Amino acid sequence: MTIKHNLDCLGVVLSGGLSSRMGEDKSLLKRENETMLSFSQKQLNHAGVCDVVVSGKKHGIADQIENLGPMGGMFTIIEKYHPKAILVLPVDLPLINSEAIKQLKRVGELSRQPCFYQQNYLPLYLPITVFVKQFFEQAFIGLKHAYDGKRGPSIKALLNQISHKCITPNNTHNLFNANTPEQWQQAKQHLNKSVNNLHPQHRKFHV
Repeated sequence: MTIKHNLDCLGVVLSGGLSSRMGEDKSLLKRENETMLSFSQKQLNHAGVCDVVVSGKKHGIADQIENLGPMGGMFTIIEKYHPKAILVLPVDLPLINSEAIKQLKRVGELSRQPCFYQQNYLPLYLPITVFVKQFFEQAFIGLKHAYDGKRGPSIKALLNQISHKCITPNNTHNLFNANTPEQWQQAKQHLNKSVNNLHPQHRKFHV
């Protein structure tokens, strides 16, 4: 799929992590009958984001500078596509749903400010303002040619410098991160319980 430049909102699935704590690629873990990567892309689509890219060299777009976490991926996407806003979703949220993502997009668009849930900087709706562009450029300008091993800038550092909307989630389970095998098992149990309460026939949450 060809992604246009200067989109009003570009969806970004963060899939560039090493998955070291999980012990296997989190993007390929199966949620019901689809991978977490596919599930994450679809949730952004269902939230009204038609154009979605995957950040991470294994499954999508390689970071210009590796090992700088989410900000490294976001910086690469912004420089490549020049969107007016991005809606960022990490690939390790198996209980997220499109309504939770849609709420961030709606509040962010109405306020024209970054929007995220309390105690969770991701998922994130981020308008790409002049200040945001300058923040990324200044933070990464010294790293473009030679990465010296230092930690890159954080989402928190960016948001601390600009007005933003921090909203209360309707359901905190939606924001549960599965970064370890134990957390993945917890997510499976929660989803299976929810599904079985809705349907008399059991459905399995596959790994």
